[in-house]
Formats: sequence, C-alpha cells, structure tokens
Amino acid sequence: MSGKSASEGESGGSSGALSSPLDASEKEERKKEKARVSRTSLILWHTHQNDVSAVRRLLEEDKELVNARDYDSRTPLHVAALHGWIDVARCLLDHHADVDALDRWKNTPLADAEGAKKKEMIELLKTYGGHSFGQNGSHFEPKPVPPPLPNKCDWEIDPSELDFSTSSVIGKGSFGEILRAYWRGTPVAVKRILPSLSDDRLVTQDFRHEVNVLVKLRHPNIVQFLGAVTERKPLLLITEFLRGGDLHQYLKEKGALSPSVAVNFALDIARGMAYLHNEPNVVIHRDLKPRNVLLVNSNADHLKVGDFGLSKLITVKHANDIYKLTGETGSYRYMAPEVFKHRRYDKKVDVFSFAMILYEMIEGDPPLSNYEPYEAAKHVADGRRPSFRLKGIIPELKDLIEQSWSANMNQRPSFLEILKRLERIKESLSSDHHWHHIFST
Repeated sequence: MSGKSASEGESGGSSGALSSPLDASEKEERKKEKARVSRTSLILWHTHQNDVSAVRRLLEEDKELVNARDYDSRTPLHVAALHGWIDVARCLLDHHADVDALDRWKNTPLADAEGAKKKEMIELLKTYGGHSFGQNGSHFEPKPVPPPLPNKCDWEIDPSELDFSTSSVIGKGSFGEILRAYWRGTPVAVKRILPSLSDDRLVTQDFRHEVNVLVKLRHPNIVQFLGAVTERKPLLLITEFLRGGDLHQYLKEKGALSPSVAVNFALDIARGMAYLHNEPNVVIHRDLKPRNVLLVNSNADHLKVGDFGLSKLITVKHANDIYKLTGETGSYRYMAPEVFKHRRYDKKVDVFSFAMILYEMIEGDPPLSNYEPYEAAKHVADGRRPSFRLKGIIPELKDLIEQSWSANMNQRPSFLEILKRLERIKESLSSDHHWHHIFST
C-alpha cells in the first residue's frame, strides 16, 4: 500500500480500503474549492482580456461567478471598470453583478472607472445605480510608492543628451517600447512611454514606481539604471545596453545548455536575486523569466536581471513576513501557484520562477511547452510540474529544482541557500560531465 493510501485510512480506525463518509465529504469539498478557485481565475482573466463571449459562457455555467473575488476582493466588474471594457461590464451587470462591490481598499467599480478616467464606463455604472466610494481605485496600493525626489538632479536626464538618430526598437510592451539609442556617445537602452499614455495616471504611476525601484539598486548582476526623463514628455527610463540579448532568445537558438554553462548562468541569476531579496528592504521581482534575464555580451559569460516594471519594494520587519499582494502578476509559464490562485505570497515566488528557468536551461525547452502559458500555469496550480527527460542529470541539481518549485513556498530555499548549493555543485562538476536527452516516444 502506498504511503498516501495508508495515511488516508488511519483516521478513526477505519480500513485503508474504504473511506469514511466524512473523508468522502472532505474530498468533495476540496474538489469543489479547487474548481471554484480555477473558475474565479478564469473569469477574472477573460474579463481582463475583454473576452465577453468567454465571460458570458462562464456565467451561464455558474451564475455566482459574477461576483467572484481575487485576493484583493476585486470582482470582474472592478477589472472591467478599470480598463473601460463596456461590453464585458454590461454583460456582468445584466447577470446581476454587485455594482457597489467593495474591494479591500473600499473602492467600488465606479471609483475605479473615475480613477482611470473611463467616461463611458462612468456613465454606464451610474445608469445601473453605481456609487463612488473610495478615492483612487483598486489598481492603486493604499499608499503608493512616491516618485523618487531626493537627489533627483543626480539622475534626471536632459532629453537633448539622447541621440535617437540611429535608434532601433529592441522591445515592445503595452505602454511603450524599448529603443537602442545613444547617451553622450554611449549605447543605452531607453524605455519610452507612448506619448498618448504620458498623461495616463496609472501608467505614469507604474513608470515612477519602476524608477523608484531601479534608483536604489547597485549590483553586478542587476541591469544598471543610468537615469530617467520625468519632467518632460515622453517619459523615458535609461539603462545600460547589454549586447548579448535576452536569455529567452539565447535558449531558443542554443537549446539545452551544458552543465557548466547552466550552473554558471544559474549562479549569476541567483546572485542578483539574493541581492534583491536582502532584508529589510526586499525587492520582489514578480516577473522573473528568460526574457527578463539579459546577457552582457555575445560571449554569454555574464548575466543580469532586468525589467522591474512589476517589482515591489517592501520593508520587512520579520523574516517570515507574508505580503498581501495582487494575484496573477507576471508571466503565466513561470508563475508560482500561489500567485495564480490569488493567495497571499512572499518573495519565494521568485524562487519558483528561478526553478522553472533553471529547468529550461538544462532541458532546452520552456516548462510545460506543450501547453499554452495560461494552461501551463493552471496545471502547475493543480500540482503538476515539468518532467525531466535527461539521462545523467546531476542529482543535487534536480533536487534543487524540485525543492525550489515546491507547492509549499515555505519549503523553497532562499537565494542565499541556492547560491551555496550551486557553488557546491560547481565545485563537484568535472569538466567532462555531460547529460543526454531522452525524449518520450
């Protein structure tokens, strides 16, 4: 009999072959809770994506989902109101969504719409009897991180110093683009907020927050912040330009890495993350993935962690602090299960993402590559993990990955511990060590 079966059959002296009615009831309740969490994530996701047909289909299957809530008590109507998704909002309201639902900041959907200046949404919610409670809208933290004012002259850049005459786009996002340009003759990476969004309150707050995080960081394995343009438009954030591109593209071209390269890459990432997680001022990255890990040069001998747009700078009073942070933040394929489930989490979400990256470096394929990102995250939240296909993989490295992606975040090691274990693995790694892929047929 397996250990699991034995433990299930020990309560109340009942046989391991039969479950008591209480056991069956508990299992059914757990099954229902699991399904509820999954459906809650789905309706919030489809609302965020402005997919009205998917939202309507979910509501037809379960009408109670109309007032589903994430960890911050935000309902689908809060999400629709914030983004101005009129058709989705109308669908939710027609299914009797609570127009005055309060999130954990005591904001109503109408307060969100007003904070985001969504005029058509404001009128719609008022038509349905909505009231404006709260001040800023639930996208905002109760006390937003203020823009970095001290010694601003040290890093505020005059845009005339930037040369875009031979610039090229090296990345794009929802709010802007990243350009390769020159600053005083030196190649730099410039994140430029789209002029049309330079007055958007949410966008400018996120931009200033990223500057506020970057201006405090100094480490060889963190992309170096050089300055920003905050007093003129468009808003610009300037960092060092790394010629080697990102780890995502590198792995796409190279495939599985040799043991020595994989361990050296992992050490660089872990050093940067150990610095970020240093208490009492902890920076949780929240979007650690290969695209946000950059190679210093084409020789690929040095890595740096970058892109702090979703990071959170938090002062820790106790070593085991758990943070009340918003769920579903970051990229699904590398997302920790507690984030996907909208549960409270801490800096160990970055350790989980690190494990998925390390897996990808030694396997050559993204984790759960046969699934779309959202489905992959859903499978991970349900307890599944990528399978190892390698013959001869170092047992200590496999153990490190498996512990780092543990469903229980308390069982995941800190980055300081990860560094120690990687250093020991590196010391024991012989120059001729190799592993082979075994592909399933």
